[in-house]
Amino acid sequence: MRYLLAGGGTAGHVNPLLATADRLRVRDADAEVLVLGTAEGLEARLVPQRGYELVTIPRLPFPRRPSAAALRFPGRWWGAVRQIEKLITDRRIDVVVGFGGYAAAPAYLAARRTKTPLVLHEANAKPGLASRLGSRLTKHVGVAFRGTPLPHAVFVGMPLRVEIEKLDRVAARAGARARFGLDDRPVLLVTGGSTGARTINRTMLAAAQGVLDRGYQVLHIQGGAHEFTDPGLPGYHLVDYVDDMDQALAAADAVVSRAGSGMVSELTTLGLPAVYVPYPVGNGEQRFNVADVVSSGGGITVEDSAFTPQWVKTNLLPLLRDETRLLEMAAAAASVGVTDGADRLVTLIIQARGA
Repeated sequence: MRYLLAGGGTAGHVNPLLATADRLRVRDADAEVLVLGTAEGLEARLVPQRGYELVTIPRLPFPRRPSAAALRFPGRWWGAVRQIEKLITDRRIDVVVGFGGYAAAPAYLAARRTKTPLVLHEANAKPGLASRLGSRLTKHVGVAFRGTPLPHAVFVGMPLRVEIEKLDRVAARAGARARFGLDDRPVLLVTGGSTGARTINRTMLAAAQGVLDRGYQVLHIQGGAHEFTDPGLPGYHLVDYVDDMDQALAAADAVVSRAGSGMVSELTTLGLPAVYVPYPVGNGEQRFNVADVVSSGGGITVEDSAFTPQWVKTNLLPLLRDETRLLEMAAAAASVGVTDGADRLVTLIIQARGA
């Protein structure tokens, strides 16, 4: 069987795409998996690194106001669709699977025009434009969060890397902490995603001593912007980027994070209590991503503008002292987590292929 997986741009699109590609190969060692993306997205580095062939199309952001780019858009759009149609025909693709991002929407239309089975996966609780359009072209729509408002939506959860799905945090903890130079004290993991989160970084660095005084050590992943310097405090570990994120999660006892769909899914799968600071820009999808875990009691949410050193002092530090509450939050987070999202999505793909 030959599969075309379309999507990319950010880790939220690329990671579930790669997890699904890996699981397709597990189910069928002879499966041919081709990835469609752009040269500018994260997929340009991660897809070849994982051993999959990447075909690129131009990055085509949908124009939202009149401009010269808007006038050129229809011709470039249809050029991309025709390129993908030829790819589907020449490579004899059996199923197209889309994960959102700039490469996804033209792939959906190309699948429809070539009568190729189409499957969508929407990672956010509030769907993007590509998924809203694509879900009208197929009955095979998987979503990562319950209640995502898309036609034909089936809850499958998030396809996660096997390193996360199968992670035994207790067994891996000692090695993970040694990997980052951490000792036996409880660990607060701070992360704003691959590109970083300025508010989280600035606030946590300003509140660093207070966290350390509560008996915690901190593993702070500031992201690729390299904007802040290490405060030089014993027990505070500031790093720019972590490739083996499963090890960072294995080391953690509690987390402060953005509310991207991938991070929320990983933290609930692993049962980690977290303070979520949703990204305030965009269509507000991160506020919706945390709805289930917050309502279960497994997480706390705070607006970006309210996440200040004073909020940390008033809210986070008392939480870190309350071991009973942290254990209750961990159990609640795990109650909404999904450990087999990749398998569920692959089953949906196989159903679409058969249909």
